[in-house]
Amino acid sequence: MQCRVGCGACCIAPSISSVSPKMPHGKPAGVRCLHLTNENSCELFNQPTRPKVCSDFKAMESVCGSSQQQAMDNLIFLEAATSP
Repeated sequence: MQCRVGCGACCIAPSISSVSPKMPHGKPAGVRCLHLTNENSCELFNQPTRPKVCSDFKAMESVCGSSQQQAMDNLIFLEAATSP
């Protein structure tokens, strides 16, 4: 599956503990990543400063569903299920 253009759910719903240039302390769950553009694309895509966890994420239908809202719902559920 290819990433859905303009989705950005993976840059909003989950927490990201890795540092990035604009978020040196990581990103809490539910907070929009500061590297996410107004068009919901990553300004760090294919850049060496992109966190490994972000580069390693691969769009999958089981996570991303068939819409941006379904992706948000699934990622919010997964975040809650895996948080301590």
